Amino acid sequence: MRDPDHGARPAENGASAADRGEGHKHVPRGGKGKRRRRRPSGSPSAVASQSGQAGEAGRPAGLEVAEPARKRKRRRRSKAARPQGQTATAGSGGSVELVDAAITDKKGHKRSKKARHRRGLQGRPLASNGKAHVTERPGDQRGAETAAASQSAQASRPENLRAPFVTAGEPQAPLYAALDLGTNNCRLLVAQPTRPGQFRVVDAFSRIVRLGEGLGASGRLSDDAMERSVEALKICAAKLNARSIRRRRLIATEAARSAANGETFLKRVAEETGLELEIIDRETEARLAVSGCSSLVDRETRSVVLFDIGGGSSEIAIIRIGDNRSSRLANHITHWTSLPVGVVTLSERHGGEHVTPQSFEEMVREVEGMLARFDSPPVEALANGASGNGFHLIGTSGTVTTLAGVHLDLPRYDRRKVDGLWLSDDEVSAMQSRLLSWDFEARAANPCIGPDRADLVLAGCAILEAIRRRWPSTRMRVADRGLREGLLTDMMADDGAWRRARPRRHRNFNGGTANQEGSKAHEGNKAHHGNKAHEGNRAHEGNKV
Repeated sequence: MRDPDHGARPAENGASAADRGEGHKHVPRGGKGKRRRRRPSGSPSAVASQSGQAGEAGRPAGLEVAEPARKRKRRRRSKAARPQGQTATAGSGGSVELVDAAITDKKGHKRSKKARHRRGLQGRPLASNGKAHVTERPGDQRGAETAAASQSAQASRPENLRAPFVTAGEPQAPLYAALDLGTNNCRLLVAQPTRPGQFRVVDAFSRIVRLGEGLGASGRLSDDAMERSVEALKICAAKLNARSIRRRRLIATEAARSAANGETFLKRVAEETGLELEIIDRETEARLAVSGCSSLVDRETRSVVLFDIGGGSSEIAIIRIGDNRSSRLANHITHWTSLPVGVVTLSERHGGEHVTPQSFEEMVREVEGMLARFDSPPVEALANGASGNGFHLIGTSGTVTTLAGVHLDLPRYDRRKVDGLWLSDDEVSAMQSRLLSWDFEARAANPCIGPDRADLVLAGCAILEAIRRRWPSTRMRVADRGLREGLLTDMMADDGAWRRARPRRHRNFNGGTANQEGSKAHEGNKAHHGNKAHEGNRAHEGNKV
C-alpha cells in the first residue's frame, strides 16, 4: 500500500524515496505543481537498480541505465521537435521506425547522431576528406550556398599553385625554354624563375646524338648523324608544344657552324620538327657559358678562368671582377678564345678507345700549341697576390663532371653532388692518372662514364691538362651546367622576371606613411597566407640550378 501522505511528511530514518525503491513520481511540492528536483547529473537512477520496475511511462527500465541528465534532456528536445520533420520507414519485423528527415543525407542514408554532432577544438566542426564542413539547417539555404561556393573555389584553384613565389591572387611564373644542339649532345631545359638569378627546372631532356661524327674528315654532317639528331629534336618539339612557353631560344653550335651542309640540315629540322634553330658564333657561345655559371663565382673571387670543353670546340674566357660587380658575369669578360678542337674531333684524330701515355701527351701538346696563340694576362696578374686565393678555374663540360663523379666514387651519376664541387690540383691529377690506367672496357663499365663516353673522356682530359698547364691553379670548381643555363639566365634577365615589385606604402590616419605599423601587419599577412604555402615555395625552390 502506498502512503497517501508521502509527499507531505519527511522520509523516515533519513531515507529518501529513491533509496526505498519508489519510482520517479510527479508529486506536487508546495501545492504549485512543480516537479521534484532530480538527482545530480551523472548519478544512476533508482529505477535502474530495481529490475522489473518501470521508469518513465512508455520506456523500458533497461534504457535508463547510467544515463546522464544531459542525454535525457537531448532526447526530450529531439522528441519535441520530431513531429515537424518525421518520416515513417518500415523497420525489421514489420515495425515502423520514426526517422528524422533532417539527419538524412542526399542519398537517403541515415547519419548517426555522433557524426552529426562531431566537433573539434574550440567548437569548430571537423573537416573530412579535405572539404570544409558546413552545417545545414532545415529550411536554411545559406549553408548550401556556402558549400557550393567553397567547392567551386577549390575546383578553380590551379594545380600548380605552389609554384615559386606564387600566392593566391598572383599570376603563375612564366616558362622559358632553351635548346642546345651541340657536336655531341642534344639538350633541352624548360624552367621558370624563382629567386633572383635562379630558376626551377620544370622539364629536361638530354641525348647523345654525335652530330659531328666524321665531320673532321669529310667536312660534312653524315646521314646517320643527322637522322639521330632529327629523332631527338622531335622529342624536344613534343615537349615544347605540350607547354605554354613565354620565350624560347634554340641554338646550334660548332657542328652545324663548321659543316658545309649545316644550313641544309637546319632546314630539314624545321620541316620535320617545326623547330627553328639558330647557329651562334663562338663569341656568343663563350658568353653563354659564362652566364650559365654566374652563381658559382664567389664574392671574394677576383679572377676566374672559365672553360667549356665541347664536342667540336672549346671556349675559354678570362673573367676579372673589380669592386663594381655587375649582375651579369659575362660583362666582366676581358679575354676569350674558342679552340677548334673538342672531345669528338680530338679523339677521332688520335684514337679514343686505346689511349697510351704517349698518345695522351701528343693530344696535350696539340692543344697547348693552340693556346700559345691566345693573348691573355699572365697568371701572376690573375692570382692577385702571392696567396692566389682570388683566382681559380671553373670547368663546365662532361669531362670535368665525369672526373668529379669518379672522384666521389658514385654508384651512379648524381648532379646534385657534382655541381659546385671543389677539386684540388692534386685530386684532378690523380683522377686523370686513374682514368689513363684503365682500358676501354674498364672505362665503359664505370657508371659515371658509360659506353657512350668511354672513347671521349681521355681526349677531354688532354684538353683539360693543357688548360691547367697554361693557367695553374690550386683549385677548380665543377659546373654541371652550360649553354642552356646561360640562355635561360639571359632571357629571364631581359624580361625582368626577377624584378620584384616594390611594396606599396599605405597612409595612416595621421597623414604619414605607416611603415612602422606596417611591419606587424606584414607579419600578420604572412601568417594569413599560411605556413603550408610558404613551405610549398621552399619545396619548389629546392630544385635550383
